[in-house]
Amino acid sequence: MKFLRVGLSTTTIEPVLTGGRLDGIGVYTTALMKGLPEVGCSVTGWSFPPPFKTVRAGMFSAGEKMPRSFEAWSLRDLVLPTGRGRLPMDLFHATDYRIVRMQCPVVATLHDAIPLKHPEWTSPRLRGLKNWLQKTAAGKADHVIAISKFAVAELVEYFHIDERNITVVHAGVGSEWYVPPPPEDVDETLRANGLQSGYFLFVGTLQPRKNVERIIDAYKSLPAAVRRARQLVIVGHAGWRCDDLINKIRTMVQNGEQVIWLSNLAQKNQLRHVYKGAGVFVFPSLHEGFGIPVVEAFASGVPVVTSNTTSLPEVSQGAALEVDPLAVDDIAAAMLALATDDALRQRCIDAGRRRAAQLTWNQAVEKTAAVYRKVLGR
Repeated sequence: MKFLRVGLSTTTIEPVLTGGRLDGIGVYTTALMKGLPEVGCSVTGWSFPPPFKTVRAGMFSAGEKMPRSFEAWSLRDLVLPTGRGRLPMDLFHATDYRIVRMQCPVVATLHDAIPLKHPEWTSPRLRGLKNWLQKTAAGKADHVIAISKFAVAELVEYFHIDERNITVVHAGVGSEWYVPPPPEDVDETLRANGLQSGYFLFVGTLQPRKNVERIIDAYKSLPAAVRRARQLVIVGHAGWRCDDLINKIRTMVQNGEQVIWLSNLAQKNQLRHVYKGAGVFVFPSLHEGFGIPVVEAFASGVPVVTSNTTSLPEVSQGAALEVDPLAVDDIAAAMLALATDDALRQRCIDAGRRRAAQLTWNQAVEKTAAVYRKVLGR
């Protein structure tokens, strides 16, 4: 089998650009970077440098430096619509919304249309320009990958992409998530962070659509005995429009509530330890293109509360307790049920593990490589 020369956008995983923090797109990009060489692809990472800043030689470690910033390249595409960027590859895969014209075919993964559908949830800084750039960039892809069937309708509506030019490839989790970490390592991570096994857990960036404030309100409404026995652990760095949420968390801590916010875990494998120590995973997000943390919890053997909206029922397939994310009482009732009903807990754990086995990065990588070959006619 002849190897395909694939250029992969690595801007979302470049440490000097991200500070070492990976969001969902970063996790997705990392999985492709790791897995594609196993399915006949020779992969080179390419990262867009920040505009108006000098990038010194050796600063980029995840990928090579693009010839110009995304903003400058987008302006070039606007002024020279017939121009094409030249890089030594058979195909370029943009894993985020930074899509530019290339001499080779371009595949783009568009995870959702949240910035256009719900601008109120996004950072207000240069929002209009960013949304215009995203919408314009989407039209430059030769083929689009969506990470859920749910996302397809949004991509068609907001990015005006022909549905026939979209392939659904579900995201997943790596093989390491299916192997329980050593108990002594889990215990060490929990002790280091002041955690007591059995807590309610949320994982994700602190931003409006993640619905963390309602998780806190649901936790506050639980019986006092349950709150004394089970902490609420929030894992994720501060995103945008989260000042009120952070103040709410700090106020609860000052009032003696068992709420712990871990804004940054010291080591990558500690996240698996934190999942393993959880009693219930709570993820009633208002909107997800996929929702990787749900599958991480499934694979870790943790019962899940999630939303009955957007892509999350497609991901869960009945393995989680699905609730109205706007109803605090419903979120609280599901949290209480999974904390107190052992038979229900076990059913959800077993169903979650079965569902996680269907959503692996190995499968996603193989299907992604098949998209490349289809686009290239190989």
